[in-house]
Parts: sequence; structure tokens; C-alpha cells
Amino acid sequence: MKANKSYEIDMCNGPLFGKILLFTLPLMLSGILQLLFNAADVVVVGQFAGNEALAAVGSTGALTNLLVNLFIGLSVGANVLVARYYGARREEEVSSTVHTSILLSVIGGILLAVVGIVAARPLLRMMDTPENVIEHSVLYMRIFFLGMPVMLLFNFGSAILRAIGDTRRPLFYLSIAGVINVVLNLGFVIIFHMGVAGVATATVISQCISAVLIVRCLMLSEGCFQLRLQKLHMDWEKFGKIAAIGLPAGIQGSLFSISNVLIQSSVNSFGSVAMAGNTAASNVEGFVYTSMNSVHQTAVSFTGQNLGGKRYDRINKILIECLLFVTAIGLVMGNGAVLFGKQILGLYSSDPQVITYGLQRIAIICTTYCICGIMDVLVGSIRGLGYAVMPMIVSLIGACALRVVWIYTVFQWDRTLRTLYISYPVTWTVTAIAHAICFMFVRRKLEEKRV
Repeated sequence: MKANKSYEIDMCNGPLFGKILLFTLPLMLSGILQLLFNAADVVVVGQFAGNEALAAVGSTGALTNLLVNLFIGLSVGANVLVARYYGARREEEVSSTVHTSILLSVIGGILLAVVGIVAARPLLRMMDTPENVIEHSVLYMRIFFLGMPVMLLFNFGSAILRAIGDTRRPLFYLSIAGVINVVLNLGFVIIFHMGVAGVATATVISQCISAVLIVRCLMLSEGCFQLRLQKLHMDWEKFGKIAAIGLPAGIQGSLFSISNVLIQSSVNSFGSVAMAGNTAASNVEGFVYTSMNSVHQTAVSFTGQNLGGKRYDRINKILIECLLFVTAIGLVMGNGAVLFGKQILGLYSSDPQVITYGLQRIAIICTTYCICGIMDVLVGSIRGLGYAVMPMIVSLIGACALRVVWIYTVFQWDRTLRTLYISYPVTWTVTAIAHAICFMFVRRKLEEKRV
């Protein structure tokens, strides 16, 4: 099979730990760099445009995720399908899946752009966004959604490269785009005084650059995953398989976001200063979550390729090593965020009240974040085995629904931010236990099919 071998990882043969590390570290750094797009927005706007602008940028996060996660889930479906075909050495199937995925990303991005721009104001009003914040929030969200086509193009392109073991080139492209994003942020906000419009515009421009680089990479690659624009088409069989895996993942992410929207709405009721502190803390947590989520993506790709290559004996080993890795990341980075929380939050705002609110959130969530990582790795392994509906249902009941119940019961009895934030570790724990039981059930079924 022709390909750029220096960038690939043979996931089906040899020791696992070194390959998992080689795959995960660039993926982790890529995720952190992508998160820096938003972090740069938050830091610059918090320092140079004030608390209201900072609250405005943060108030759109949960809502943006609600709209975007459905299509990000489809990129997971593309990743699993390409990995499975690649592991089985079915070159024509890989090529068809690649071209269907790229076309799907463009169509999905255009749809999201239209929905985000049109629905920004009514959706933000439904979240009870304060009047002194909402105009900034609407402006930021509309500009941000203009970049949806290129954002999805990069995500789907990266998913394809991950499926064949390449996590290094996406890291390089994001490094370039990230530097440009920071420079543009500073220029648009400090020199041109564009406020939230400036940081949103900088993000969209940097996303365009990363998308162009990933498309160029796929077009210049050799082998079955090479992208040829004249071959772009919608293979409905492949689309159906992508959707079968990706839609449940996307629906899960979107419905998770509904619970987070409810939590954001509850935070909004405490005022713009609390919103600003919550925004800063959420941004810090994002670095821990993104690092752990890279192990989730590793579990998906490694499990998918080994399933395609019929190396069933390696699946449990992949899960165990990924669980150990994600636990270590969660404990070290989560508690590091707590230890240096005051100094880190000071980068986002110099207001002591904002920092106090931020520390309150970090103290509860970051100390227990490894549980969330364990939950996600279990989901990744189950998805890699081709089961998408099962983890979706378990996650929606165990995390999403339980979190909503918490908001309308426990939080109503004790309306404090501490009570609100405790809902996260409680729901993570319940859901992780349920996913562990599901994985054992799926593995038993796989063994029964082999007999």
C-alpha cells in the first residue's frame, strides 16, 4: 500500500505503549493548540476589552458546542471507518470514504454557518444572557460561525490522517495557524480596537489557514487516502456507515451540550462577574480535557484498526494502556491547574472577584477530571468496536439526563455555584461505571462471534 510511511503508525503489530505515546502526544499538542485559538480570544479580550466582553465570549461556548457537536461526531464516524478499512487493507473503500467525508464536511459547514448566524440572538436570549453582554455575544457568535466550513474541513481532514496513524502533520499546521491567530488577536484588539469582533475574525482567518494546509496535505499524499477534488462525491453507502457511527456520537455531544447550556444559564443568573470567572476557569479546564480527549481519540483509532485487521487479542491491552495514560494526564494536569490556579486565572483577568469565582470552579472540577477521562476512553473503545448507539444512550442517561435532574432538584434546594459544579464529578462517576459494564458486554459478544 503506497503511502507516506514516515508519518504512519502500524497499530496492529508490535508493542503498544510506545506507539500509543507517539500517536497521542502530537494529538494532545494539536488539541491544545486548537484550544489556544479560543484561549487567545479570552485572554486578549479579558485584558484589553473588559469583563463584559470576556463574559460575552464565554457565554457562546456551550451554545456553539451544541450546534457543532453533531458534525464533529460525524468526523468520528469517518475516522472509525477509514481506520477499519485501512487496517483491513481495503484501498478502494478507504478512498471512497475519504472523498465522501471531505464533501460532507463542506456541506455540513455551510449548513452550520447559516444556522449559527440566523439563530444567534434568539438562542442567546433563551439562555438568559444579560443585556449588558448579549450584543457582544451575538456579534462574536455570528463572525465565529462564518468560519464553520473551514473548521469542519480541518476536523474531518485531521480525522482521516489520524485513522492512518498520522498525528504530526495536523500539529504542524495548527502551530502555524495558532501563531497567526495570536498575532491577529493582538493587532485587531489593541491596535484597531475591534473588541470581540477582532478576536472572532482572527480565529476565522487562522482556521482558514489550517484548513488550506490540511487539504493541501491530503492532495499531495500518496496512496489510497489521497484527496482528488475531481473525485469528490457522496457515496451513500459510506455516508450511511459514517452516520451510523458518527450520528450517535454527535447527538450525544449535542445533548451533552444541552445540559451544559442549562448550567451556563444557571451561571448567568449570578451576574456578569461570575460569568467571567466561569469563562476563565472553563478555558483552563479545556486544556486538561483536550489532553485527556486525545487519549479517547487514540482508543478509537487503535481499536478500529485492530478490529479491521482482526487483531482481537490487542483490544483489551489498548484499553488498559489508554486508561492508565488518561488517568495520569488527568491527575497531573488537573491538580496542576488547582495548584497554580490563581496565577493562571490572572492571565485572563486582573479582577479579584473574577479570579475568586474561577478558583471555585477549578477546585471542584479539575481535581476530579480524571474520572471524565476514564469515561471518555471507555466510550472510545466501544465506538472503535463499531458500537455507537449503546455509549450514546448510556451517556445521555448517566451524564446528560442526570445533570439536568441535578439542576432542577439539588441545585434548586441549594442555589450556589459549588452545588452546580458538583454535578460534573457525580455524573462522570455514574457514567464511567456504566460504560465499563458495556465494554465487557461488547467484548464478550466479539469473542462469541469468533468461536
